Amino acid sequence: MQILIETLMYQLGQIFLLPTLALIALLFLYSCYSLGGFAVQALQRRRGQGRPLLEWWRGNRHASADELDVRAHKQLEAARIATRIAPMLGLVATMIPMGPAMKSLSDGNLGAVSQNLMVAFSAVILALIAASATFLVVNVRRRWLAEEILEIDSLRGEKAQ
Repeated sequence: MQILIETLMYQLGQIFLLPTLALIALLFLYSCYSLGGFAVQALQRRRGQGRPLLEWWRGNRHASADELDVRAHKQLEAARIATRIAPMLGLVATMIPMGPAMKSLSDGNLGAVSQNLMVAFSAVILALIAASATFLVVNVRRRWLAEEILEIDSLRGEKAQ
């Protein structure tokens, strides 16, 4: 019975390798896209543009501070999720090939060991790069959005006077 459960768990774990690798690839592509958008927004901000929260508020001047806060969080949501999920998936993608690598090592098949380790380490590297890139984007954009909220607050104060 124990061998059956162990075999079942092993096979179930192996099923998740391909979806995990696919998600890491998508997160890596998303991080590249996010960095590109970040670079464009940084250039726009130098020209006095690229302030999405302020632009939204100008069309919705009745928006409360809470609505602005929710809007700001929504703008950061995808990148924040990528920042948190990518390292976890990297760990999963590292651990799944370790089982076959260990088995191959015990069988004396060094080619299979190196193949499995190559997959494991490549996946974690791409996942960590994706997480690092989106972490940078999230943190700088968070500051930018806070600056926009302060600017909106000062514009509200001028309007009230």
